[in-house]
Amino acid sequence: MASAERIDHTDSVFAPRSTVRHPSSRSRDTVMTQTTVALAKGYAAHSATTPLVPWDFERRAPRPDDVSIEILYCGVCHSDLHFARDDWGMASYPVVPGHEIVGRVTAVGDDVSQYQVGDLVGVGCMVDSCRQCKACNEGLENYCAEGFVMTYGSPDRHDGTLTQGGYADKVVVSERFVVRMPNGIDLKSAAPILCAGITTYSPLKHYGVKPGDKVGIIGMGGLGHMGVKLAKALGAEVTLFTRSESKKAEARKQGADHVVISTSEDEMGAITETFDFMLDTAPVQHDINPYLNALKPDGTHILVGLLEPLDPAVFGANLVSRRRVLAGSLIGGMPETQEVLDFCAENGITCDVEMIDIDQINEAWDRMQKGDVKYRFVIDMASIKES
Repeated sequence: MASAERIDHTDSVFAPRSTVRHPSSRSRDTVMTQTTVALAKGYAAHSATTPLVPWDFERRAPRPDDVSIEILYCGVCHSDLHFARDDWGMASYPVVPGHEIVGRVTAVGDDVSQYQVGDLVGVGCMVDSCRQCKACNEGLENYCAEGFVMTYGSPDRHDGTLTQGGYADKVVVSERFVVRMPNGIDLKSAAPILCAGITTYSPLKHYGVKPGDKVGIIGMGGLGHMGVKLAKALGAEVTLFTRSESKKAEARKQGADHVVISTSEDEMGAITETFDFMLDTAPVQHDINPYLNALKPDGTHILVGLLEPLDPAVFGANLVSRRRVLAGSLIGGMPETQEVLDFCAENGITCDVEMIDIDQINEAWDRMQKGDVKYRFVIDMASIKES
């Protein structure tokens, strides 16, 4: 993400520290310190070409700042497939994917102060960082100068073992990289907020989207449909850009005020210099020049889905002639990840999900590759007990 070897596709992911809820008091009998490794059950890829299969493995012995979590639900992100298939040339095997984790705390270390046994919590795209650089000190662990530790497929900063993700029955994570599930939030649909939600919320907030702004959302997948909902909740007038006439009704159902068919020269020409912001969720190479022309002077085009070189090239005049900005954004830090969960709970925002059992994961990946999901698969991890 911050560098090529740290990148995690986000078609995929914390309240400001002052708003984190701390238990006012807690008896020591709620601190259940676990000091040994725990046997976990998961589904893993053992190569780039083989399907996911059941795999028993060990979770690390919890450290003093660790939270042990029983996984209840895990979202299925397109980056899970990209990583396991080694599309980015960075995979190590075996690997248990999954970075949209919702679960229940089963034990906490002696140094843990924010969580106790029984709390409902989440874990997103990262599980550690250097914790000392400027970005980390500002709650922007996703931009850690040394690169953050991904939830799966990254070397642990302490012992060098590879992290394993949420297609499993349990996980152990440092308290700093755990977020609290707000009261009343639907746990199943909350899982993708930890990736798709924060990936779209963070740039909207950072670049200052406010009521009355005109925001274009490019793409209608897992990221795009959350972008529409979040931009609307922030008070923007939202337009979805899609290549498909068939998605017009669906876009309006999701809350879009307008829909533009991006392949129509007439429709694209009619919205020249209209928008304050473009949130570009498309994960494949595409021509962004027509979208730049749709921005007002001083407008901002934000890439959140594309990791490859821009192709076709950007015409410099499309930027300099109107003082436009071409920007990017990668998930969000821990405070902001808590913030987006709280924002979604307060505004009744959910991710559209389709529930599956763990033994359906390979079929789900096949369907995901074909775009046959609206808009996120979520695994009911209770099913792993039966697999």
